[in-house]
Amino acid sequence: MNPLVIVIPVVVVLAGVVLFAASRRRDSGGATGALSRETLKRDKSATALESDAELVGVSGRQVEASAALDRRPAAPATTNTEVAPFVPPDADALGISRRKFFNRSIIVLMGLSLSGFGAAILAFLWPMPKGGFGSKIRVGNVAEISAKITASKGFLYSAEGRMWMTNYPISAFEKAKKVYPAAVLPSMEAGIVALYQKCPHLGCRVPSCATSQWFECPCHGSQYNAAGEKKGGPAPRGMDRFATSVTGGVLTVDTGQIFQGPAIGTNTTGQEAEGPHCVGGGEH
Repeated sequence: MNPLVIVIPVVVVLAGVVLFAASRRRDSGGATGALSRETLKRDKSATALESDAELVGVSGRQVEASAALDRRPAAPATTNTEVAPFVPPDADALGISRRKFFNRSIIVLMGLSLSGFGAAILAFLWPMPKGGFGSKIRVGNVAEISAKITASKGFLYSAEGRMWMTNYPISAFEKAKKVYPAAVLPSMEAGIVALYQKCPHLGCRVPSCATSQWFECPCHGSQYNAAGEKKGGPAPRGMDRFATSVTGGVLTVDTGQIFQGPAIGTNTTGQEAEGPHCVGGGEH
């Protein structure tokens, strides 16, 4: 076999490989050089544009201010490296816990309760002021009181004692001794009755009636004669009355002692209505 048949194809192949490699290297180098020039040109253009933009937006005054700031000396760096001591926060400033809140609330409530209890004890032990309702009231001379009752058309009211005073006939005193408690008899024996102003029915203040000369309650129509003995209406008894005493012709009424009025049907004076009634009408 001829050796040239083998050598020639091998040489052709190697030559092709060498040519291909040389062409690849030349292409790469040309491309690299071209890209480098374009890149440099673009970088120069961008830098020029940025510089122009900066110069266009900045005034001369701003440039001078910037230069003055640059000339100012830099502030010296602090060299104090000491750490401030730790101070624990005030618990009251931060607030209180729920437990402390409840404890303090309980203490406050206990204090208020004890204060109220102490005030009640002091009020109970404190001496009552003299005079006024609930105490002994020195009304005055019996003869003068009787004259005032007559001048007031048969009924004299005392706001201090919350009471009505009327004249009581001396001739009826023997009957009164059989009906009334001994504590109310002294004034009746002297010719005066001291009656509590409230109606025994439901506690309304009972006014007098000038025409009938009775007490007539406007709330529910209860009626009483001038001595406070029941004559009509729903009241369960006559008007209540106070304990009295007469010393040296001076009448004293103890408004702290109230006695219930006489039972229904009591009529020691025999007084009937002396004119038209102010409320309702007639005896029931």
